[in-house]
Amino acid sequence: MKDLKHIHFFEQLLEQADNKLVRQAKEEGKVAVGYTCYYVPEALLNCGNAFSIRLSAPNTGSLDISQYYMTSFICGYARALFERAFEGGYNFLDFYASSDTCQQMVRVVENLHELNLVDNPKFGYGIIDAPMKVAPHTVRLYTEQIKLRFLNPLTEKYGIDFSDKAIREAIKLHNEMCGIFDELCELRKADNPVITPREFHIISIASYVCPTYLLLPYLRETLEELKNRQPDPTNKWRARVVVVGSELDDYAFSEILENNRCYVVADRYCFGTFPGRQVIELNDDEDALTQVCRSYLESNQCPRFMSEEKINERREYAKMLAEKYNADGIIYEQAKFCDFWGYERMLNTQIMREEYGIPTIGVDREYVVRGSGQLGTRVQAFVESLEIKKIQEGGEKK
Repeated sequence: MKDLKHIHFFEQLLEQADNKLVRQAKEEGKVAVGYTCYYVPEALLNCGNAFSIRLSAPNTGSLDISQYYMTSFICGYARALFERAFEGGYNFLDFYASSDTCQQMVRVVENLHELNLVDNPKFGYGIIDAPMKVAPHTVRLYTEQIKLRFLNPLTEKYGIDFSDKAIREAIKLHNEMCGIFDELCELRKADNPVITPREFHIISIASYVCPTYLLLPYLRETLEELKNRQPDPTNKWRARVVVVGSELDDYAFSEILENNRCYVVADRYCFGTFPGRQVIELNDDEDALTQVCRSYLESNQCPRFMSEEKINERREYAKMLAEKYNADGIIYEQAKFCDFWGYERMLNTQIMREEYGIPTIGVDREYVVRGSGQLGTRVQAFVESLEIKKIQEGGEKK
């Protein structure tokens, strides 16, 4: 298929945290609010004069400095963020919204503050006490924490408008973007899709690391282009999989799968499409802030939730995606030294295979995936096993 018109532009946006659209928003006087966790409601960070940016560390190389401060037994994502901050890569930030979800990430935020790694005299940060259950009282706690730790400081320091009207306007913008991703996901259901795993992954990451209002015109145009795009004459895909797991912003992972002719039909990893790109429905009977916070807490699929109902919910969610998008199997991926996903991957790889009857493998990986020959070998073997399973099932039917 012919390259998408804006795909190289999207790739360029992923080459540095302070990308072209971030710089444009800053030049327009916007306030840059970084975040790293789904517990931080992205949509709220786009209220008024603020814009959200999911922090990443593109083209990460040596992690020697972060290893000195944080040891080598910290996940690569946390260490890469610290390393990039030490290099001055986040000086454009005005505020960092974090949560105590992951103590490794809390150490990153605290070091940014204690070592003055962000060269901005007005730079501030907030860390919320994130609840581990979903109930009316935890929604209230969650909402109050977000107001106290994020919204109030942003209003006091930068005059950001978090009125009910401003929140509803931000949700309209968020929902327009999510509506585009709904349609993009529908295109992935085809037997011979018009969008590749690599392309989708690039577009998805771009939607998190750029100001939404500036990226939307490119997303709209890309969607229309895909609607009129013709697939390759021959369907090259050998297998279809759902990818589930921890933070994944290196699209080389999808490239490795694509090179093995393995199609990613759905992605349920941190800052992927599910649950990050679903429309938030608001009513007029309740304040918008509470509704947004409840939506994020209820849809949260983080393995930090240890209650039995949430554990089962995560398995059912993965099963639902596999069935809805006609996947042949599931790949659980985990960043090395990620405590929560390490447990989740190990347990669910076995349970999804033995109790749910879905072919499943688990892989661990570095933050930078590119050049991982071992991962390519694992994927190739899994694809071959899925092909053998199809042949066997076809023979049994005959």
